[in-house]
Amino acid sequence: MKIAFIGLGNMGGPMAINLHKAGLGLAAFDLSKEACQKLQGEGVAIAESAGASVAGADVVISMLPASQHVEALYLGGGDGQAGLLENIRAGALVIDCSTIAAATSRKVAQAAAKRGIAMIDAPVSGGTGGAVAGTLTFMVGGEAADLERARPVLEKMGANIFHAGGAGAGQTAKICNNMLLGILMIGTSEALALGVANGLDAKVLSEIMRRSSGGNWALEKYNPMPGVMEAAPASKNYAGGFGTDLMLKDLGLAQENAMSVRASTPLGGMARNLYAAHSLAGNGALDFSSVIKMVQKKG
Repeated sequence: MKIAFIGLGNMGGPMAINLHKAGLGLAAFDLSKEACQKLQGEGVAIAESAGASVAGADVVISMLPASQHVEALYLGGGDGQAGLLENIRAGALVIDCSTIAAATSRKVAQAAAKRGIAMIDAPVSGGTGGAVAGTLTFMVGGEAADLERARPVLEKMGANIFHAGGAGAGQTAKICNNMLLGILMIGTSEALALGVANGLDAKVLSEIMRRSSGGNWALEKYNPMPGVMEAAPASKNYAGGFGTDLMLKDLGLAQENAMSVRASTPLGGMARNLYAAHSLAGNGALDFSSVIKMVQKKG
């Protein structure tokens, strides 16, 4: 099996490395030379371009930042540049792991089908730690038969694989999950900041809440308070991890979707506004757990 992997950022890079370590034939590409050099140092073969990476590929995996990048990659841009679907052979399988609008996933999947190419949307959850450890959760939209074709590949990168429904359903599941994640990170930050302002030890309070009714994923694996969890981005000056601007993008997708189906998401809207303010304050590149800075007592 020959696999093309496009998008080697904080998430895509470790995912590609896990496929390489599993012994799968890989040709990878990213517009960032630094990202390519990093994976090349791990023994991953780097292609000269996205088009070159998919030559003869049985499976094409993409992990890109946003809807416009996925659409431009596969369908082509307004500059007349051809999309990647024209270079992928008929019968191949495309797995898009980006978090994008469900409508975009459906649009690209329909275009792929017209060329005899199967496509599933398979956004992930689990953060950079899960990407490195190969324990990601995949939320898949598309045909069940195509998911079964993808399963042997997905299993090399993740521990949980869910079929959410037809094309775009994986994206819908992902934005629901990330909306909840954004909300709970703000709530966890407020609770920790309140406790510390009252003189409580952040580690002790975190453990109390983790084992009580306030327990959640942030307290288990991604504490926003520096020094509580050594491996968490908070203890690394909020570097790496899942950027504030990426969380803001996902919360925006959730709000757009909510408007389209007339769903009420008041906390999701509030969370989006708070992350927008946090980003405008110059924290867009920091991990999203840095939102705790907004509620910490100053001085």
